[in-house]
Amino acid sequence: MARDEVFAARYAPPLLHVDTATPARIYDYLLGGKDNFAVDRQAAAALEQREPHARLIATENRRFLQRVVTYLVAQAGIDQIIDLGSGLPTVDNVHQIAHRHNPDVRVVYVDHDPIVLAHARALLADNPRTTVVAAQASDPAAVLSHPHTCALLDLTRPWALLGLALFHFIPTDPAEVIAGFTAHMPPGSHLALSHACREATTPETAAQVEAIYADTTTPLRLRSRAEIAALFTGFDLLTPGLQPITCWRPHHPPTNPDPVWLHGGLGVLASRG
Repeated sequence: MARDEVFAARYAPPLLHVDTATPARIYDYLLGGKDNFAVDRQAAAALEQREPHARLIATENRRFLQRVVTYLVAQAGIDQIIDLGSGLPTVDNVHQIAHRHNPDVRVVYVDHDPIVLAHARALLADNPRTTVVAAQASDPAAVLSHPHTCALLDLTRPWALLGLALFHFIPTDPAEVIAGFTAHMPPGSHLALSHACREATTPETAAQVEAIYADTTTPLRLRSRAEIAALFTGFDLLTPGLQPITCWRPHHPPTNPDPVWLHGGLGVLASRG
């Protein structure tokens, strides 16, 4: 039995999209993972043909995640995190980064991909400070009212919401989605996100990348820098503001940030007055 068939046999259809690529599995492949199918590898190959820096973009997004979580826990004192669209486990997951600085940090992973959920549940089975919620990231009520979330987090205290390389996959207005979470965030809570920026690449590449993802389970939409900045409405952006992710508090100055056209930032929720 072929490797892909073995993988498919572990999951009950129609939940598993074997014949259609998924963003989570494409991302896994670009990061060097093994939890992907031929259809995902084909989509990734098409992506790399049109955007030769695709692997670099994926890798830099993980590095951005590491820097953000380290700041949240080690400097901002955040000990509760919800990671939307968490994706397949890789090196340095959110809870692993966080627990290096504070072993009491509680992390809720949110995803709806069946492979992601299966791996996350296996990874977190023996960790009482982490859990996984099966829900659409675009449904704040489902995430925040889920029994796992309610059991693990105290949402009356400051917490952080992560949406890295996520909101360009949200089919509805991401500002409305974020507002749905923000309504339940006390002052001092944080929002971190990275998003594909239309101005950071050529119109031709943008159109080609969007066309590739149009054939996956979740189409991608690049947005302007102004649209991405608007997602932080109600939050005070921390220095250095909204930047190409390679320029957000890098350990070493990037030699050339141009190929990485994800822009990202971290904001803290201002007082509601």
